[in-house]
Formats: sequence, structure tokens, C-alpha cells
Amino acid sequence: MTSALLTDLYQLTMLQAYWYERMEETAVFELFVRQFPKERNFLVAAGLEQGLEYLENLAFGDEECQFLAQSGFFEPGFIEYLKNFRFTGDVDAMPEGTIFFPNEPILRVTAPLPQAQLIETRLINLLQFQTLIASKAARCALAAPGKMLVDFGLRRAHGFEAGLLAARASYLAGFNGTSNVLAGMRFEIPIFGTMAHSYIMAHDDEATAFREFAKTQPSNVVLLIDTYDTLKAADKVIALAKEGIKIKAVRIDSGNLEELALAVRRKLDQAGFPEIKIFASGDLDEYVLQHFLDRSTPIDGFGVGTKLTTSSDAPYLNSAYKLQEYAGLPRRKVSPGKQTWPGRKQVYRYHDQNGLFLKDVLTTQGDLLDGTPLLQPVMRGGKRLAPPEPLSIIRTRCAAQLNSLPEALKSLNITASYPVEISPALARLAAETDRRLGLK
Repeated sequence: MTSALLTDLYQLTMLQAYWYERMEETAVFELFVRQFPKERNFLVAAGLEQGLEYLENLAFGDEECQFLAQSGFFEPGFIEYLKNFRFTGDVDAMPEGTIFFPNEPILRVTAPLPQAQLIETRLINLLQFQTLIASKAARCALAAPGKMLVDFGLRRAHGFEAGLLAARASYLAGFNGTSNVLAGMRFEIPIFGTMAHSYIMAHDDEATAFREFAKTQPSNVVLLIDTYDTLKAADKVIALAKEGIKIKAVRIDSGNLEELALAVRRKLDQAGFPEIKIFASGDLDEYVLQHFLDRSTPIDGFGVGTKLTTSSDAPYLNSAYKLQEYAGLPRRKVSPGKQTWPGRKQVYRYHDQNGLFLKDVLTTQGDLLDGTPLLQPVMRGGKRLAPPEPLSIIRTRCAAQLNSLPEALKSLNITASYPVEISPALARLAAETDRRLGLK
């Protein structure tokens, strides 16, 4: 899924027009989220690694050029131009795992106008999705601190790429691993999983199924106990444990998880096996996790699938990638409800005496303030400035940022705002731009 044709047609029709008009001066575009879903008090930046990989490898192959030539939209000279097309621009971005707020650019592209324009669709596609999932996963991590969290969402993901990138995004935001084996190989994420109900049902006896599975996975004995009668299955697990089989955990996937977990925990403890963990799955999200934690439900870990991988309560972001400067002049969109701040920008973050987020200031790139600048140089001349960051570093960054959130922003049920101030320098630039454009 690395084709240059993974874009919208209008990107290519504009590209031909720019080529025809020889509009190739430097352009600056910024990617940001205008308004957050009401269910989100913050978002977690993610997907930069895949965005940079796309930019480094962007090229039109022979088959792609042939398809475009036959489409009827493009002239031969433009097709020849595409054969040598590469991204040679600069990128500044918030490091993955950074928490951000509305209208703050998480990525800035500075490149010749045709290059900066063409990449819009795929950059939004890559960064929007992982940001969406990482933000959902971060809420789960906040709702269930200290609990084992595993991404179970591949089978419900909207395609294989979504499943892979959801595993990556959830891991960097605080999950412990994934059931997605390819994600484990590609991103070095811990993988988890044991059996399905079909394995139990394929055996004539549930206890036999448990025993045979334990023989084949002696270091990973996690037994699914809700295929028939969960409490009777727990008794069978206890019997196996008394035979000396080392059982790591039991998993409950249906029924009243709270009641069943309480009853199973009681059985295991009374039988002398407090070390056997309880793992739960089945239609879970951060709200359910918070309910379990609030009620001290004895569940040690959770498999979160459908509602995580689809971000079901907020399945899209109001993302935008807008032109902020061209040919040395600031540009600005002023459509009602979709106004943009002009020029190249920087975001500065301030913390209070306890290290918690206090406010952000959105300003011009050249307005040096005493806060922490969030946008960092990551690509120059179409080449990365550093190797890809290990996910372990991104996870650590994200955890630190979540720890620095004010309590109100961590709430799952209360919409809280965070101050993002517009600097005097940026306000002046906007006013100057409006006058130049005849808007005032």
C-alpha cells in the first residue's frame, strides 16, 4: 500500500495545473485537527513514522504512469514529469506520543508547491487514523492503570492496514501488546493469545480440551472458560492445577463479566490458587474498564477489540492540511467555521509548578518564547534526520505526557477545555494577511 496513486484525483489534477503554470515556489502546509469530538479532551499524535516512510519512498512507477496516461485526464508531458517526481522537502512535526489540542499543527511540510500538495491525502490518512486509535487507547490506559491491556481488534478492523496500524498506535499509547502476529513481527510488539471457543467445542470434553492445550503450550496456559458453564469450567481448571499443571490465567469472554469474575476469583482463591489471573474480553472500551476499576472487579487484564480498532464513540477526526504560505507570503482560509491562522507556526507548552500542563501558545515560527517548543525538525531535503524512533521511547513519552495531564482532561465523562492562546505575533500576522487579501 505504498503506491503514489493512493490519493484523491483532485490532487493529481491540481498537480498538472501547477506543472502547466510552472508554480513550483516553496509552499508551507500544516496538518491539524480543527475541532475535537465531544468525547475527547485531548489527542495523542501518532503515525509520523509511516508518514515519513511514505515521503521517502514516494515515486510513480511505470504501471501507475501508464494508468494515468490512459485515464483521459492528463497530457503526455505531465506523465513524463511524474516519472521523475520525488519529495525533496522539509518536515517538522510533534514527536509521536505527544498530546495536542485543537488547531495546533502536529506536522508542517515545507516543499515546492506540487510536492507539498500531492501528499495531502495520504498524510491525513496515515496520521489521522493512528492519532484516532492512540487517543482511544490512551483513554483505556487512563481508565485501567496497572492492568494488562491487549489489542484484540484485527478481525474487526477496516482492512489489514488498519489492523496493523491500530496495533502500533494502541501499543505506543500504553497497551501491553496485541493479538496481531504480523504487527508483532513488523513493530516488535509483544503478542498474546491462546484459544477460541471452537477449540473447546472441537473436543468432546471441556476438561480434555484444557489438558491437551496445556500440553502444547506449557508456558502459556490461558484457558477460555465461558464456552459452556463458566463456573463449572473454573472447577475443571482448579482440578488441573491440583494435578500440577501450571496455569497462567483464565479468560472470560461473555456473560456478566463482573459477576463471573467475582465468582471465579473466589473459587480460585479458596482452592489455593491466587496466582491464577483472570483476563476478560468481549465488547470492552474505556467506559467499561472504568466501571470495573471503580467497583474493584477482580480482573487482571483486558482484551479490547472492536471499539478500540474502530474508535467507535468517535470514529473520525476533523483533520485538515492547509496551505499557510506560498512564494514567501502568508496564506489564510477565512471560510466561516474553517478559518486558519496564516504562516509557519510553532506551539509552545507551559507547565505549572507540579509539572502539569498549564497552557499552550500558538505563535509564528520566528517568535521565540520561553515555553517548550513542540514541533521538531524530522526531515530535510526529503531525507530523515534520524532513524525511526523505537516504540519503547514513544511509549515512555506518551506515558509521561498522560501523567502531566490535569485531572479534568483525564475525565471520560466530562468535557474539559485546555487553554491554547494565540500570541500577539500570530494575531498581527493574521491582521496583516487579511489587509493584503483585501479582507479588511
